[in-house]
Amino acid sequence: LLAKGAPAPDFTLQTPDGKELSLKDFRGKYVVLDFWASWCPDCCEDTPKVKEMWEKYGDKVEFIGVSFDTEKDKWSSYIEENGLGWKHVSPLAKWKETQVSQDYKVNWIPSMYMINPEGEVVFGTVMIDKISKELEAISK
Repeated sequence: LLAKGAPAPDFTLQTPDGKELSLKDFRGKYVVLDFWASWCPDCCEDTPKVKEMWEKYGDKVEFIGVSFDTEKDKWSSYIEENGLGWKHVSPLAKWKETQVSQDYKVNWIPSMYMINPEGEVVFGTVMIDKISKELEAISK
């Protein structure tokens, strides 16, 4: 994972509706990046917890799900069926072959990062409970 204080690499990826979204568009805000895939059992297990954090902190922090699904239909169906109302993007390519996974040193999914308003990594983890504590700290 990237070190605390490292600049968060920018990316531009497609949303489920075919538009493009860039990380740089969220400068000035806290952002949680959630690297996941619908085929990943651990990711699916974390889905309700991510949704709970989004419902609790989504008015203060932008959530962006970065999926490593390769099939658009499975990806968008999972988002819809589970009511995942935050922003989602995907390179629609195999996880280890993507630039975004290399840039963020994603060696395991789910992995999560918190990015500060200046575009620096505040925190990176594979443990969802740790991100929840960071969110609580910045929301006070």
